[in-house]
Amino acid sequence: MASPLSVAALAFGLVASSPSPDNPRNLIVRVAGDCSEAAQEVVEKTGGQLLSVQPIGDNCIITVLVQGNGQRPRKLTVKVPM
Repeated sequence: MASPLSVAALAFGLVASSPSPDNPRNLIVRVAGDCSEAAQEVVEKTGGQLLSVQPIGDNCIITVLVQGNGQRPRKLTVKVPM
């Protein structure tokens, strides 16, 4: 069982390293063969909000939420080669 002190230290570390306007950080971690660029392109093309990204085989399955004209937003899933 973790001691209260170690739990508090971990919580403080997470809060201190969280992105904020004073401490901006890129929330996307880039690794070889990832889908970050494909996801960014889909978001820019659709003007949507990124919901999820899944690397599956040689493809990236990217899901975005696209706002309609006065309608409910629609979920759009795009398959992009890596």
